[in-house]
Amino acid sequence: MVGEAEKNLLEGLDPEQRAAVQAPRGPVCVLAGAGTGKTRTITHRIAYLVHTGHVAAGQVLAVTFTNRAAGEMRTRLRALGITAAQARTFHSAALRQLRYFWPRVVGDAPWELIDGKIRLVGQAAHRVGAPTEVEVLRDLAAEIEWSKSSLIAPDDYPEAVRRRNRQPPVQAQQVVAVYQGYEKLKNQHKLLDFEDLLLHTAAVLEDHPQVAEEFRERYRCFVVDEYQDVTPLQQRVLSGWLGARDDLTVVGDANQTIYSFAGASPRPLLEFTRRFPEAAVVRLERDYRSTPQVVSLANQVISAARDRPAGSRLKLIGQRPAGPPPRFAEYDDEPAEAAAVAQRIKDLVDAGTSLSEIAVLYRVNAQSELYEQALTEIGIPYLVRGGERFFERQEIRQAVMALRGASADPPSGELPDVVRALLHRLGLTEEPPTGGSARERWESLLALVELAEELAATVEGADLSRFVGELEMRAAAQHPPTVEGVTLASLHASKGLEWDAVFLIGLVDGTMPIQFADGDDAAIEEERRLLYVGVTRAREHLWMSWALSRSPGGRRHRRRSRFLYGLVPDDHPAARVARSQSHGKPSATKLTCRICGGALVGTVPVKLGRCKDCPSDIDQDLLGRLRDWRSTRAKELKVPAYVVFTDATLVAIAEQRPTDTAGLVSISGIGASKLDRFGGDVLALVRDGAPQTSP
Repeated sequence: MVGEAEKNLLEGLDPEQRAAVQAPRGPVCVLAGAGTGKTRTITHRIAYLVHTGHVAAGQVLAVTFTNRAAGEMRTRLRALGITAAQARTFHSAALRQLRYFWPRVVGDAPWELIDGKIRLVGQAAHRVGAPTEVEVLRDLAAEIEWSKSSLIAPDDYPEAVRRRNRQPPVQAQQVVAVYQGYEKLKNQHKLLDFEDLLLHTAAVLEDHPQVAEEFRERYRCFVVDEYQDVTPLQQRVLSGWLGARDDLTVVGDANQTIYSFAGASPRPLLEFTRRFPEAAVVRLERDYRSTPQVVSLANQVISAARDRPAGSRLKLIGQRPAGPPPRFAEYDDEPAEAAAVAQRIKDLVDAGTSLSEIAVLYRVNAQSELYEQALTEIGIPYLVRGGERFFERQEIRQAVMALRGASADPPSGELPDVVRALLHRLGLTEEPPTGGSARERWESLLALVELAEELAATVEGADLSRFVGELEMRAAAQHPPTVEGVTLASLHASKGLEWDAVFLIGLVDGTMPIQFADGDDAAIEEERRLLYVGVTRAREHLWMSWALSRSPGGRRHRRRSRFLYGLVPDDHPAARVARSQSHGKPSATKLTCRICGGALVGTVPVKLGRCKDCPSDIDQDLLGRLRDWRSTRAKELKVPAYVVFTDATLVAIAEQRPTDTAGLVSISGIGASKLDRFGGDVLALVRDGAPQTSP
């Protein structure tokens, strides 16, 4: 008979959630799609089991993957009157158990836990002659973590990476040598890393029956959240906790497996009913997070997946009222894409959307710089989640220092070539490295070269000193102190989060899916799942965009992501080049020289409206007035002068002398937001020699 407390726990649950909560003790598999209320379901299940007398609260151990998720679970359990149940990460639970059993099993003082591997990995790498650059050491540490999490011993590493088509950061045998040296150093100093917590816990439970019996007497009911992300090592610990018992509830979604590179595998989730044939399986598919329009698109994205067993396929069903359709947009170049996204964000904020409810999500961290700049230019504060702002990254600070030092006596050559050569010694090789950290550094340095190309294309005669000054101005402008702001985050860092409005940007082949995934079907499918995770972060507004070239005037050779085919109809406006939301700009493909009538090629000719060799008809007096006005406005706004208008834009205005709005926005670099803020002043300066209002 169900009591009042149990009835209260079932109120407000949908039929599937209620079935999961009321499932009998024993193996239960909850396949829970994004936004289906899985945390609520599993906490109510724990409370229901306790209130119905199936288990004492102190005998419950719930594990998940982040401290934030564990904290949320504890908070919800307390709200349901359950205070004695344990909700921890795998590592936190293992550390607590190991400390308790260590004196009995080992006998001496507990070994110290290290926060990171880099120092010892560096020592091991130095001893065997492996590279010792910080990014390489990070990648070597990641390989050791992957190996231990995958239960791969050092000697087995070469065959394991060959079988899995995994690219090691250095030669496989060097990884083996560093791995062996690291383990030796660690044991000599009686130190433990985070993987050791799990390895030793599993070994204690497997090799000491009395200890295992005592632990299993203490904990009788287990719940595992995000079960699609367990590693073989974590599964081994879980098996040790269970022993021959089956009082286990797992919750997961194979569609959201995005950490295979770290050893995560959906196999335990997909094979759960094979291990426990009597298991109850409940599917949560009612999505309470997103509008039906977002849900439909998410289903389309994942329906094309090729590696999903039929039994694991979840099709979300939107439960919210209808919302706006997802929007697609294609742009000539990345700065145009960033400017359009920033303007759309401003529109949302003006319409009442909170800054903290908006996110820009990208595949690689190096993509953040353009969006930091674009948001800064229109006064929108932002926060970078799961990483550092572009100019705060160590490799960027090192690069700026190196460029500044070289600017006193710069090498000869074109600016982009000079910058690329100077950054080569910092890791900007011709081909990208295979390691994750080394590749992130490489991508950040490449972004600096692209900035140099942009400056060289828009400012004639730009040299290294001018470039360093430009970088320093950008760094100063993009670091305002903020309390609340738009979230900038990688797709991986967005897991577990949600926002009212989500912008998925840079959706071109080579970035999404990432280039190094090509040729590996499993890696391509993981990229598809990563996009699915991004889509399902949006509650109401979803914007998906891409650019056909990196920089203005560049060759438009990119293709939109293969994952978008079938989502964007061929006759959709986004299948053609967008015009920054149709603010009156003519298509870049049809621009002609205003002097000779020839086709314009390159960024500087496009901006100036004339061929490079055609004579300039600049009004020097007007240019002087524009520069004075820009300086005054920049001081008023407390921003660098280039945030108002770049030098190249002022030159274009002084040459073309636009007399109306259409003429002004025809100049590359003047979009809707700058037209709104500065258009009246500029037109007055051209027409009357003075801005509309005195500063």
